[in-house]
This record gives sequence, structure tokens and C-alpha cells, in this order.
Amino acid sequence: MANKLVYLFGASQTDGAADMKNTLGGKGANLAEMCRLGISVPPGFTICTEACNVYTEKGGDTVRQMIEAEVRQGIAFIEKEMGKKFGDANDPLLVSVRSGARASMPGMMDTILNLGLNDEAVNGLAKKSGNERFAWDSYRRFIQMYGDVVMGLKPEKKEDHDPFEVIIDKIKEKKGVELDTQLGVDDLKHMVDEFKALVRNRLGRDFPNDPWEQLWGAIMAVFQSWNNDRAIFYRRMNEIPDAWGTAVNVQSMVFGNLGETSGTGVAFTRDAATGEDVFNGEFLINAQGEDVVAGIRTPQQITLEGSRRWAQLAQISEEERRAKYPSLEELMPEVYQHLVKTETALENHYKDMQDIEFTIQEGKLWMLQTRSAKRTGAALVRTAIEMMEQGFIDEKTALLRVNPDRLNELLHPVFDGAAISKAKPIASGLPASPGAATGQIVFFADEAEEWGAKGKQVILVRQETSPEDLRGMAVAEGILTARGGMTSHAAVVARGMGKCCVSGAGAVRVDPKARTMSVDGIVYKEGDWISLDGSKGQVYAGQIPTQDADLSGDFGKLMELADKYKKLEIRANADNPEDAKVARNFGAVGIGLCRTEHMFFEGDRIKAVREMILAHDEAGRRKALAKLLPMQRGDFEGIYKAMDGLPVTVRLLDPPLHEFLPHDEANQRDMAKELGLSFEEIKHRVDELHEANPMMGHRGCRLGITYPEITETQTRAIIEAALNARAQGATPKVEIMIPLVGTVREFNAQAKVIRDTAEAVFAERKEKIDFMLGTMVETPRGALVADSIGKQAEFFSFGTNDLTQMTLGFSRDDIGKFLPSYIADGMYEHDPFQSIDQKGVGLLVRIGVERGRSVRPDMKIGVCGEHGGDPASIAFFHKVGFTYVSCSPFRVPIARLAAAQAAISN
Repeated sequence: MANKLVYLFGASQTDGAADMKNTLGGKGANLAEMCRLGISVPPGFTICTEACNVYTEKGGDTVRQMIEAEVRQGIAFIEKEMGKKFGDANDPLLVSVRSGARASMPGMMDTILNLGLNDEAVNGLAKKSGNERFAWDSYRRFIQMYGDVVMGLKPEKKEDHDPFEVIIDKIKEKKGVELDTQLGVDDLKHMVDEFKALVRNRLGRDFPNDPWEQLWGAIMAVFQSWNNDRAIFYRRMNEIPDAWGTAVNVQSMVFGNLGETSGTGVAFTRDAATGEDVFNGEFLINAQGEDVVAGIRTPQQITLEGSRRWAQLAQISEEERRAKYPSLEELMPEVYQHLVKTETALENHYKDMQDIEFTIQEGKLWMLQTRSAKRTGAALVRTAIEMMEQGFIDEKTALLRVNPDRLNELLHPVFDGAAISKAKPIASGLPASPGAATGQIVFFADEAEEWGAKGKQVILVRQETSPEDLRGMAVAEGILTARGGMTSHAAVVARGMGKCCVSGAGAVRVDPKARTMSVDGIVYKEGDWISLDGSKGQVYAGQIPTQDADLSGDFGKLMELADKYKKLEIRANADNPEDAKVARNFGAVGIGLCRTEHMFFEGDRIKAVREMILAHDEAGRRKALAKLLPMQRGDFEGIYKAMDGLPVTVRLLDPPLHEFLPHDEANQRDMAKELGLSFEEIKHRVDELHEANPMMGHRGCRLGITYPEITETQTRAIIEAALNARAQGATPKVEIMIPLVGTVREFNAQAKVIRDTAEAVFAERKEKIDFMLGTMVETPRGALVADSIGKQAEFFSFGTNDLTQMTLGFSRDDIGKFLPSYIADGMYEHDPFQSIDQKGVGLLVRIGVERGRSVRPDMKIGVCGEHGGDPASIAFFHKVGFTYVSCSPFRVPIARLAAAQAAISN
């Protein structure tokens, strides 16, 4: 434990800096850095992340004893900087208490504002500010926030409204007003009394009056919020370690709700949705920060250009815009120019797009936060490329700036142009996060989770989202909110997730209790289909077909850059000509895995496969295989032509035969009729093929050894297809892969069948074609004896799915029952089937590579399991010295970028 646990920041003294995120969290480090840059930041102090870990391990009493003296010194520092006293009834120093982890977790943890107010201080604040309404509005906000965050006063049921909001709505209804800002001082005083009575009645204790009690409660609540459900879920989703903890930032309050010369806002140095190099953001006059993101009031745009764009989308006339929603540039031109100067300085300093929060107090600009902005995948790519071209960053930094997994957002379809041109939107909102989404309406996050688990496509529809909705947002195809702006919770989180989002669709009326939404009198019920265009902010009724996304422009530049630096080749797993074409379009330089068994499930092929399985002798099997031969040959021809000039690795039949047979009585009877056999005969054969553990049973090379005619037929199809494709002008590069080899004898037995069959075809056709013969290393023994196998095999491809299963003793079919809790309890850091277990399975991989290359130094080595598309696994394969990775077609660009990042980082 470090001696120093509290770090000051302000105009006269700043202890921290931007490079101290591990200690101060992102917010604390950046507050300190802004102070060092001479930017106006309300003074405060940061309690370091180590204190959070102490809280988690030993509790609040222990951590308070450790930090109390330094916290009191920190408050004294703020008092000196601001010329006010904490707890002073006449001119009180009020503070905010905010979280700040080293990785940005927007909205996941808790914040308390206006802390230090009580029944005496509120009158002092009113007198000192000369604004009684402001003082009582600040007090009611503090009680509401503290009562929720620190004291835990929540709705009793998910369908219920916030109990504080219920009181506010009743008072507004009684006064006949719509907005909080229309309530008078007496209304706010009455609201405070009602709030305090609610706390007393629901919690059995009074709202704390002592500012120091308030402060310690808030600090502990922020530490506690590190382990709330939504924060834990967000960390799991973004692979943020639990051990990082959160810092706590205690900072002097500045007020955006002091009248018409005050306000608050959130801005981005570039467009977070598109990446366009244009300053943009939203603000509210006479408001505090939570008002902007809560969506309670329609926010105004910071720039004149942005305001005009917004008005056009919202179908508001220029006259109405100027009258009701003028930009900050128009309202406060001097403040606006100061803000532009500040945002430019911050982007130039950090050399990355910034997300900034600010408050204007009676005409003075205060900066509350800056951080690297959450943005869509499209914006990530555009900002990386443009900032490189503008000279902010170099090529390697541009590549490292883009999270490979975020490319997934750019690779999937968007709405079909013809279909969308005919569709008429039922409502318009703000284009909060681009993309296209179609799904069934769901109104609650937990139910979105349930529907998603059943494989349904859902659109989460909310009045506005909150951090509690995170799980539902994660599974939804898209998010629609009736309230909120471009910086609302829904917008920021959706962009971070890469989810399509339309926010602030004012024409949408959401009734969660009735489970309906209505637009212009038309009611849409839960389960009805709607479509969202997050790029234009449009909402459509029904389902709209999609088309492939455009992958040129900045995306193409990024891929060219990735190819310049990567060392690994990127191949694709493809089982048909269509997937092969997609893979090649995405930049694959070959097929690393063609699973021949996938070809057997189409059309009438399954019937021929079943005939082969049910045959009593070799003659019967050969008769059925003869029916499959032209089908497989045709598939291979199409794949060779699609991958003209690029290598194609074909894996021989791998799964156990029982997978091709039905296991329920009804389908067995149907199969008996189809094949002209008795039900009893079918049932007997199915029972005969049953295995207790089929994934470790009669499969892979074992099938070919038992039934060599299967290997013969597949080899003939592979070789004849290659000769046919060559005759049609293609240049096939054939690689035949023997699966599940554990001994060199198994490899040699299958290799003989393959080579003999190939020679027979060559003799028949009077022409030859070169081919390579290799194996999948997917058993622990295969890795351990790779030197003996490598003397015979010309290439290795690690089947890391099976290698993981056999090494860890985990069944892929059963792991879901316990793995999530295993990961939550720290037994494993991540799902080993998603990202390779580098210490265990990875050690076998290293051994296999080293021993294989000890006998064949130039051996080509790849991977074709799910890990071939995982960025962390790709970094490992790069270190080990693989030649290539192979992944699904849509992950090829992700793998290309990940391979480049691995090369740069190593």
C-alpha cells in the first residue's frame, strides 16, 4: 500500500498527471492534467484506486481509518482554493463525489452532487447567491440523488417509477406545469419536505444533516458501486479486471442552474457517431449535468451548424429553432469561443478525440472532465485514419487505436437501398448510433435478456435508458428512446457497444405498464416488429431487408495499413463457394478449413449419407458414397474457382457418424419410410452407433481408418474437382488435412489411402496436380509427438476447439452450466473456448510448433478453431510463430487488424 492515498488538483497545487490512470483512475488523472495545462477546473482531490481495493477486501471502517486524515486535508485544500468553508451555514462549500475507474465506464457507477447542503446551509446558499430558487432546487436534487445512491431508496417493483419522481410529478400536476424549471420556491420547499418524509417512512431514519456524515456516506457508496450489478456486467463485457478498482473524485461544485447565464453540457471534439472532424455537443441553460443525459428536457446544440442540422432532422423551422433552441454559439458567443479554444487544446494535447463535460456558472466556463470518447466502430476507423493523415499520430498508432472487435459493426448488413427508399418512417429522432436494426419491441431490459436467450431479435424501447438497462441493451439489436439527446445514456452506451440507437424520438409515447408504444395514435404492442436506422434517426414499422455494408474508404485504408504491418496470413473457414467468395472479398488469402461434413446436410445429400451409415458392408457403403461423389466434387470445384490461386485446406470427414442420424422416434420412422427400411432396423442401427462420449469416440481419422472407402471417395472428389477447376482456367492450390491424428501410424495409414487414390485419379485422367498433405493437431498427444508426425506431414493446423476440450477436460456441450460462475469466481479469467488458455493449452501449442519445426523447419503452421478470429489469441499465435490463422469469413478483417497490432506490439 502506497503512503499517499489522496491526490490534490487545483490552480495552486496539482499532485497527479495523465500518466497516473492506474492510481487516479481516468477521471482523476485527466482532471490533474487539465489543471497542469492551465484549464479552469474546479479544485478537488482524488482518493486512489488502492483505497477501493481495501474497501472491497476489508470494509468501510478500515479504509476510512486509512484515508480520513488525508481527506480532511483535501477538504481544507478546496476550502482555501474556493474561499468557502465545508459545513458553513452562511456560505457553504458544496462538493460533488464521483467515481473514476482507469477504464471509462460511463454511468456504471455512482455520482452525488451538491453534497454539504442541509436545512441551515440551504438558506445560506440562497442568501449568498441571491437566488432562493436555485438554492432549494439544489437541495431537492441532493436529497433525491443521495437518497437513491447512498441510502438505497429505489422503486419497489421494476414497473414502478422512481419514488422521488412520483412526488415531483404530483407537484407538477397540482401546479399545472410540465417542467421542473416552472416550479416556484414554495413548490421546491414542499418537495424537500416530501422527499425527507419519504426517506423517513421508507427507510426508518432521517436524512443526514451533518455534511461530514454525508461525505463519508458518499465516498463509501462510490466504492460500493464498483461492485454493483451493472458495473460488474460492464466489466465482464469489456474485459476490465475486478482488481483495478475505482478512484473517488471529490470536487468543488460549480453550478449550471444559477439562471440564464449558467448552463451545463457535454461535447465531443469530433462526431462520435460518424467520426467527422466537427466539434459538436449539447447543453442546457439553467441546468445541472444530470439534466443533459437524463433526457428530461430537450438539449440544445453547442454549434450553430449542429443546431441547424438538428432542426432539420427534427423537422423544426429555422424561426422556431432560433426562438426555442438557439445554439450556445448564438447565446453566449464569448463562452463558446473559450470552449472551442479549450476543446482544440485538449484534442491536440491528447492526440485523440475527446469527450468533455463542462459547466457555465454565471458566464464563466469550468471544465469538469475530459476523456477519450466512446465512439462507433465507423467513427473509430475514420478518426484513426484522419488523425494519421492530419499528422496527429503515426501509422502504428492509427492501427493500435482501433479495437479489432469493433470492426464487427462495419461488416454486417445495412438496410437494403430499394426497400428503405419505399419505406416511410413512423417517427424521427436523433441518429445516436449508426447502423440498421430490426426486431420485436420489448419494454424491459430483463425481458430483452430473456427474449434474446430464446434467439429472438429485439428492439429495446424505453422512455429513456439508465445504467440498470445495460444487460438488455447488450442483447438488443437496437435501442429506441423517446427522450434524450446525442449525449444521453442510451446514445453513449449504444455507441460504446456498437449498437444501433435512435434517441429522443419525441413522437413516440411509451407506456411500459401497458407494454405499448404509440405514434400519432397508432399503437404498437410488445412483440410487434419495428426497424431502426441509427444513421438517420428514423423509426419504421415492420421488418426491412438488408444489404452488405460498404467497406471502401477509410475502412479500406485501415485494411491496407494492417496488411503492411502484419506477419500472419489470414485465411477463412469456408465450406461452400458463397462463403469462400465472402472471405476473399474481406481479404482472406486462402481457406484454412473446409469442413466436408457441412456439405452433407444440404438437400438430398443427407439421404445418401444415411444410406452409407446404415449399409451392412463395404459394397453398400461404396454404393451410397458413389451418390455423394459428384455432389462433393461440384462443391470443391466452386470453392477452387472462388479462391483461384489461393490455398484451400480441405479437412476429411471429422464428426461421429451418429450426428447424421435422427435420435427421436418420429424422425426415425420418417427416415425408415424414406429409405424403405423397417423402423426397428433404423432404431437398432442408431442404438448401435450411440457413444457415451462421441467427441472422443469413433470420429476423425478413426472413421477413415475403419472405413477407408470414405477417405477414398473424399480424396477422389477433392482431386477430380481440382483437375476440373484447372481445366476451366482456375489455379487450384490443394491441401488435404487429416483430422484428429494422435500417432504417426494413424497419419501414415490415411496418407497411403489418399496418395494411392490420387495416383489412381492421375492415371485415369492422364494428368497430375500437386497437393499438400497435413494434419490437424487437436489432441494433446498429437502436440507432444509432433516431431514424429512432422516427419510425414507437410503442414500442421491446430484445431484449438478440440485441443482445449481434451486438455481442460471440458465438454463444449456442458460447459455452459458452470463456466459463467467459474469465470465470475476467478477460476478462469475468460472463456477458454473464446480466447485460448495460453498457460495450459497454449503450452501444448508451443510444444507442437517447436517439435514440428525441429524436423521440418519450413513447416507451414496455422490454426482453424474459433480462436483464429480472437484478437488476444491471434497475438499469442503471432508470438509462437504461426504462419496463418483461419477464422469465419466475417472475422477476416478483424483478424487482419489484430495480426497487425500483434506485429507492432511485439
